[in-house]
Amino acid sequence: MNALVVGGAGYIGSIVTEEIVRGRDSAIVFDDLSTGHKDAVHPLALLVKGRISDRARLDEAFTTKTIDCVIHLAAKSLVAESVAHPDLYRKANVDEGVHLLDAMRDHGVRDLVFSSTAAVYDGAAPMPLRESSPLNPGNPYGETKLTFERILAERAGRGELRYIALRYFNAAGASIDHGEDHRNETHLIPLLVDAARGARPPVPVYGSDYPTPDGTAVRDYVHVVDLADAHVRAIRHLADGGESGAMNLGAERGISVREAVAAVGEVAGREVPTVAAPRRAGDPPTLIASSEAARRVLGWNPQYGDIRLIIETAWEWRQRHPEGYKE
Repeated sequence: MNALVVGGAGYIGSIVTEEIVRGRDSAIVFDDLSTGHKDAVHPLALLVKGRISDRARLDEAFTTKTIDCVIHLAAKSLVAESVAHPDLYRKANVDEGVHLLDAMRDHGVRDLVFSSTAAVYDGAAPMPLRESSPLNPGNPYGETKLTFERILAERAGRGELRYIALRYFNAAGASIDHGEDHRNETHLIPLLVDAARGARPPVPVYGSDYPTPDGTAVRDYVHVVDLADAHVRAIRHLADGGESGAMNLGAERGISVREAVAAVGEVAGREVPTVAAPRRAGDPPTLIASSEAARRVLGWNPQYGDIRLIIETAWEWRQRHPEGYKE
């Protein structure tokens, strides 16, 4: 199998590529390296550098080998930035995605695994969230992901493609070789890890008066290697003639911000500096997944369910790579 991994130099994309290569399949990475890292690309994967909007470079990626499937992970994903620049997010996450679908059609590639998000759901819906839960994004980022999912469903209905949209909850952790290295880090676990290392100031804890057991927001953290495994399983599902649709990927249990702070402190063996901050607009009290569909349809069985184990992998990778990737 030859998989084209669009966004394969990013945090999740690099580990998806790693899992593809580990399974002795071939990965071609297409990435503009605007937020990804060249050093994050697996040495056995071929990197084609380019933007999705550059059709000549995209065609090069499709013709380097005979592509059997596409995994689309390239997107802008900062909620606050999406609120400030919704048109930018529409262009990056919807318009460029349509360019990719057109290129797939023109090159005769029908199978797509799409990196979606739990942000497509109504945060006020009962927990755990299921694929049948109300869809009502609370920000432009989630809106663009839902819009693209609907485009996929429309094209699948016309017989142009088959797809699986994987709705991530909170990705965290690291593999042995690849970890989280964002130029503008916003994710809680790497922020806490770096604060414990003394590499950044105290981490803001946004809100302490939520209707949760300890007053802080509760989230569902899923290990990035388990996410990558789900992508490979989704590819196989489509290759075997499986139906299109959307599936949640989460660990099915909630961890509060204070619990995450305590767990990082236990792993690091030191106190993690934090600072109280007001709630952020639009942050729901609790987000927890039901991943029953992925378990049933894909045979997905996450191996890293314990938050401490997830944090240990993040801590160990950061200890080996204190400055992140080289370039």
